[in-house]
Amino acid sequence: MLSQILSKESCANCRFCCSFRRCSLWETPLFDNETAEKLSKKGYSFVSDKGFFRMYLDDKYKTNDENEEVPCYFLDSKKGCILDEDTKPFDCKIWPLRVMKKEDKLVIALTPTCKEINKIPLEKMKAFVNDEVGKIIFDYAKNHPYIVKEYREDFPVLMYDEN
Repeated sequence: MLSQILSKESCANCRFCCSFRRCSLWETPLFDNETAEKLSKKGYSFVSDKGFFRMYLDDKYKTNDENEEVPCYFLDSKKGCILDEDTKPFDCKIWPLRVMKKEDKLVIALTPTCKEINKIPLEKMKAFVNDEVGKIIFDYAKNHPYIVKEYREDFPVLMYDEN
């Protein structure tokens, strides 16, 4: 969805979005019941999170350091993400964009920790979201409210939902 803005090569070289610090597990992508069940049969572990499921990563950390990172289950060091388009969580498809709730309004915000996206001027990102993907993202969020995160002040808002 973001291939017009981010190249697959730059994402593949970074993979920051595919590792999770213990202190930021809220960023872990969420899976619906059907997908989590299907992947559980292949040996992957999930925990319930507000009626949906996230990867169970607690046993992957080797220390108690809240900044220790562990890679996503589905990250292959050579191939990248091994999930197909139907199984890949929407959170992953739109990262580094996030749907957040700010003052009872849905917003599309930009994750400030993505090094590649920070090379793109904020005005260009706003135009991209307003012209291309904003409606798709808001429509998905309205039908799948579990992907909506609480707003964080350091996330620049790119678009407000007008509905």
